[in-house]
Parts: sequence; C-alpha cells; structure tokens
Amino acid sequence: MSDETPRPEELIQIDHRPPRTNWMETPVNIRKGMYCYASNPKSVEYVGLPNPREWSPMDEDWKLPENWQQIIHEGFKERLEKFRSFKVFMDICVRCGACADKCQYFIGTGDPKNMPVLRAELLRSVYRNDFTRMGKILGKVNGARPMNIDVLKEWWYYMFQCSECRRCSLFCPYGIDTAEITIMGRELLNLIGLNIDWIATPVANCYRTGNHLGIQPHAYKDMLDFFVEDIEEITGVPVEYDMNKKGADVLFITPSGDVFADPGTYTAMGYLMLFHYLKEKYGFDITWSTYASEGGNFGFFTSHETMKRLNAKMYAEAKRLGVKWILGGECGHMWRVINQYMDTMNGPPDFLEEPVSPITGTRFENSKSNRMVHIAEFTADLIKHGKLELDPSRNDHLKVTFHDSCNPARGMGILEEPRYVINNVCNHFYEMPANTIRENTFCCGSGAGLNAGENMELRLTGGLPRANAVKYVHEKHGVNMLACICAIDRAALPPLMEYWVPEVDVTGLHEMVANALIMPGENERSTDLRGEEIPGREVVEEAQEESDVESEEQADE
Repeated sequence: MSDETPRPEELIQIDHRPPRTNWMETPVNIRKGMYCYASNPKSVEYVGLPNPREWSPMDEDWKLPENWQQIIHEGFKERLEKFRSFKVFMDICVRCGACADKCQYFIGTGDPKNMPVLRAELLRSVYRNDFTRMGKILGKVNGARPMNIDVLKEWWYYMFQCSECRRCSLFCPYGIDTAEITIMGRELLNLIGLNIDWIATPVANCYRTGNHLGIQPHAYKDMLDFFVEDIEEITGVPVEYDMNKKGADVLFITPSGDVFADPGTYTAMGYLMLFHYLKEKYGFDITWSTYASEGGNFGFFTSHETMKRLNAKMYAEAKRLGVKWILGGECGHMWRVINQYMDTMNGPPDFLEEPVSPITGTRFENSKSNRMVHIAEFTADLIKHGKLELDPSRNDHLKVTFHDSCNPARGMGILEEPRYVINNVCNHFYEMPANTIRENTFCCGSGAGLNAGENMELRLTGGLPRANAVKYVHEKHGVNMLACICAIDRAALPPLMEYWVPEVDVTGLHEMVANALIMPGENERSTDLRGEEIPGREVVEEAQEESDVESEEQADE
C-alpha cells in the first residue's frame, strides 16, 4: 500500500454535509488516489476503440477530437433510440433521494456526486439540454446544462467511481438501475477515447490470449501443473486434469485471476481436487481450456458490443470441444453477463444440452437457456445428494463469514447455495448484519474495473461499509476468514481487510471445499491448502515422524 494512502484514522473522518454551492456550480476536483490511470494507447488501438493517444487525467488538455461534443451528442442520441430502458431512466427519476445513502462510495467519501441520483444527474442534465423541449427553453431552471469540457471531466471522474453493483436499484421506488446509466456513460466516454487502463488492457489481453492477464497457453497449463504438485505434497494424491479435451462431458471456465493470484490460486487448487474426485468416483469428465481461459468479462465495463464479443468466445470453445454444457467458476461479472445479457447478445446456445448432473440427476432449470451452471450450485447439489465425502473439522481453525458478491447475488440470485456449501464444509459460520448481506450486500469497493493500485483511496473508502460489517462479526464472534465467490473480490478484499480489519483473511468457496474433501487414497492431512497446520492434526504428523524414525532404526539393526 502506498505511503501516500491516508491512515485509517484519517480516512474515517467523513463529512457528509453538502457543499454551500449548488452541485452545478461545484467544480470537479480530480485528485490522486481517487482515479485510475488513463488507458494505454496500444490497448485502445488493439481493441479498436477510437482516439488512442497518451494522456493523463491530471493534464489540462485531454487531447480530444475536435468534434468531440458532436460525437457525444450523436452517441447519446443513438443509445436513447436503441435502449428503451435508458430513455425511461432519463425521464422518470423524481430525485427523491431514496438511493442516496445506499451507495458505498457516497458513504465512504461523503461526496454528493457519488450519490447514485446525482451521479445519474450528471448525464440527465446534458440529456435535458440536448433532447428535451423544457430543457432547451428553461435551461438550468429545468436542471439542464450544455456539454463542455468541465462537464466531460466530471463524467469521467464519477463514472469510474461506480462499481455498477446495483445496490441503489433495490431502493429506487421507480426501479431505476443506475448501473445501466453508468454503463451508458462509460460507452459515451469510450467514443472519444476516455477509458482507464485497468479496463482497456485486460480487454486487449482477452482479445489476444483469451484472458485478462495476457497469459499464454503454455503458461496457463504450467500453473495448473504447479498446483498439482502442491496438492500431491499436501494430500499424497497425484491429481490429474484434462486440458482442451474434445468430447469431455463439460467445459470448465473460471477467471484467470484464480490461476495467477493469491488467494484465488487456492480456489483453483480446490477446483482441481474436486474434478479429480468426481472423475475417480463417478467418471465425470471435465476439461479446462487454454482458449477460453477467462470467465470474467471486462467488456461489460466498456461497451455492450465488447461484452458480447468476449462472452462469445466461451461458447465458441464449448462448440469446438463438443461438450454437453459449461460449468462456470467463482466469478462476478461473468455471471451477470451470462444471466442477464446472454440471450439478447449471443442468442441461446442450442448446440449445447440443457444441463443435467450425470451424478445426481438434477436438472439445473435456471441454466436451461444459457447452458452454464454456477459451480456453487453444482457443488451444493453434490453435497445435498451425499456425493462428496467431507470432513468439516479440517476447517475448524476458521471462523467464517460470507460476502455476497454483487453480481452473483443481485444479478442472478445465488444466495443460499454458497451458504449451504459453507455450512457443510466448516463448523463455524457467522452471518454479517442482515442489512449488509444477500440482496442488500455491500460491494468490495473495487468492482467494475476499479481494482487498480493507483486509486487505492477510492477502493478503501468504497469498501468501508463492507469492512465495517466484517469488523462487527470479527469482534462479536472472532471471525477470521471472509469467504466469497468472485475472483475480483479475492483480489480486492485482502488489501481492504489488511487496512480496516487486519485479523481477517480472504478465501474462495472451493478452497474450503477442498480442505474438507476426503480424496480417494489420500494421506492423513496435517495442513490446509495454504500449508497452515490444522489444529489437532499435529499429533498425526508427529506420530508419523516417530514411526518413520522407528522404521529406520529397525532397518539399521
């Protein structure tokens, strides 16, 4: 964490009083720690977005096209005509403020322009000026203002202070989804080359190598091989897996972050162990892919067209390999895209079968259209039908709470399945306060492409409401582990916990599953996947060592 990052006692001093000036007269103040770096021109060019160039948000001149105002106007008009919901959301807001205190960024920063209603108003003011009769006649009296460079910079600054978590939408009496407005705002900014590098470069990498991190196929496989070695060292089981296998039962796709970044790597080890177990006991054949090596979809934070393209590659690979259906890993935005946009973007994948578990016979009805099953739902079904041999006492050193990742929770209703799994693989589970979980969950503070390092102050303030809820169960129940089902969360929550609640670590769901899973032919385990001793198992290890010594002595005699 940067030395420039304020200390917790400084960051907690939040002033929620509105400024003395009207919001239209309050100029935008772009400051370090609250924004991400401008996009790399090579990435912008690779993706095919306009106006690639070197620029900085701190520069006075953003090197915009001469006709940038016209471009924004025409893009705005096109989207109003194309997306009926966008037009409705522009018109029906009565500025009641029901959403105002529901946004973690407003709670954490105290900046009124981070209220969802006011963030949307940044766009609505230009909409009224350009596209409504009353706005053209009455101007500012009607809440209208013309697009100029100051307004544009304000757009950019605040559109990238929204994680598109949709918490505000739960409380809107008119059902306005401010996240959709943010997405449109970002699309308009992209028309003139105003993106951030933490989004543009992952998208470019995905175009080039199939994943956000730019991992080459051989490197991807090498990492899985390293995990296999670690698993054998811990369990004694030489785990096998399939890669790019044609004719496998199922294609598995997970975020690349789980393969290359702790603590997600332990989640990936959990996948490998579970799949090996299912193949050994039930003959269920699951393949990984070096082409569809990314479940996440940063195109979602760029434009609808980019989102569509990145989503298509997963289904193209499923068709190439000839699998029956797709199993998806622990990811956030992958599942929001699949669950909410798949049918209208890429169409129903009729070349795949409706997902049915060959082990339990369960028909996954909610995956009937997109042919993709969430691994939390899949594993919960296995446990419910008694198909996994588990020893939850192996997780007794953990006191666990669960973070409902925004997109799986609010985007597709995955609420009970992860909790069912946790309650079957560990003995100490505690819920955070009810107004901070399930549909009401707070964001990690780093979603929607905001998981950079240079905007750490924004991430820490945006994640404060979640951290407060974790701190509550830590102090009340001794919670020391925060579980989640999203790779972005596994990257974003560790520094958040380190800053606000350093006694709490972060894990993926299937790391805990793997700890509890009794593998066929395994050795008695004394450590978890992280190499940490399991309480009460040290005796086993010591006894084994004593036995080995005795055997050596007898051999010498």
